[in-house]
Amino acid sequence: MPGPAAPPTVLGVSLKMYFGHHETLNWCRRIADTAGRHPALASGKARLFVLPAFPAIVPAAGILTPYGIAVGAQDIATEDSGAFTGEVGGPSLREIGCRYAEVGHAERRRLYGEGDTFVAAKAAAALRNGLTPVLCVGERDRTDPDEAAARTVAEAGRLLTGLTGAVILAYEPQWAIGAPRPASTEHIATVCTALRDWLAGRPEHAGSHVIYGGSAGPGLLSGLDGAADGLFLGRFAHDPAQVETILDEIQRPRTAVA
Repeated sequence: MPGPAAPPTVLGVSLKMYFGHHETLNWCRRIADTAGRHPALASGKARLFVLPAFPAIVPAAGILTPYGIAVGAQDIATEDSGAFTGEVGGPSLREIGCRYAEVGHAERRRLYGEGDTFVAAKAAAALRNGLTPVLCVGERDRTDPDEAAARTVAEAGRLLTGLTGAVILAYEPQWAIGAPRPASTEHIATVCTALRDWLAGRPEHAGSHVIYGGSAGPGLLSGLDGAADGLFLGRFAHDPAQVETILDEIQRPRTAVA
């Protein structure tokens, strides 16, 4: 009898603040068209989620969810309700159809001063509202892979202390975000393997995944050969054809290694 099916490859896309509202929805329509005909998504080999800007979440969900694509938010408030001008709480995000909430991105840390305590509170807010945190972790400066792995595992441990539930750890070395190319496959594989091993020893986070972001694009998954559970895409996903190329990559069977 055949063995159990392999877990799906997880692809996430954050649109950040690059697109206008109608441009976002047109992008979603092209992604939905791809999803409706691509065997990697139809077969369950790939799982896709999209994080648009707040105003686009509801119409984007209307376009994407019929095709099995989940939506989420690029941020979440630490509190669920109250006098927090400009914030959006987890209950509201859940109500409008979000399944994910991104927390801890390096841009939020650098531009808005969000430290570990704040990031951990946002992760907690996501989990208590039934949202999967897309928790960004990764070293600030370039270092050797083993040191990066130790730092990143320690960071994940700090941010998830006392929390329970499935998470997506998005490994994004800060020095690789926006760079011409991602970190080396050896570097990514070393850190992602360490994070996966760390999660494997924590049943309170059963069902979690580790994906790589930071100038991720087509061709990277093949080089990683299963060391990461997927990719977190930024600018390379602005062209929906690039997303389709990565789905093609997922659909192709891996070449056996002698």
